[in-house]
Amino acid sequence: MTKILLVEDNEMNRDMLSRRLVRKGYEVVIATDGAQGVEMANSLTPDLILMDMGLPVLDGWQATERIKATPATRSIPVIALTAHAIAGDREKCLAAGCDDYDTKPVEFTRLLGKIEALLQKAAQT
Repeated sequence: MTKILLVEDNEMNRDMLSRRLVRKGYEVVIATDGAQGVEMANSLTPDLILMDMGLPVLDGWQATERIKATPATRSIPVIALTAHAIAGDREKCLAAGCDDYDTKPVEFTRLLGKIEALLQKAAQT
């Protein structure tokens, strides 16, 4: 079963996303802050990470930079999830090491397409 690490501090977002992902057949593990997300990425090596960017302890940019700087987790695809949808935010997320970017509120069908595309790409490498 494909494992997705959801790093999200908002309980409503966590609940909504995790339930919908589980219904689509994914195993979902949850971290509630950036530091916990980095720890879980290292210990669980998920197939993909959904990273909220506005997190406590370590923000999503810092957490992603740490994940991508570690050889064991460098190749895990990361999708940034952010309410920040102003010019330059996508580029900032990609510069931190995110493989893709999606805005909140999440449009699940669009996000699912990005998840599937990155998982397929990862499987080919």
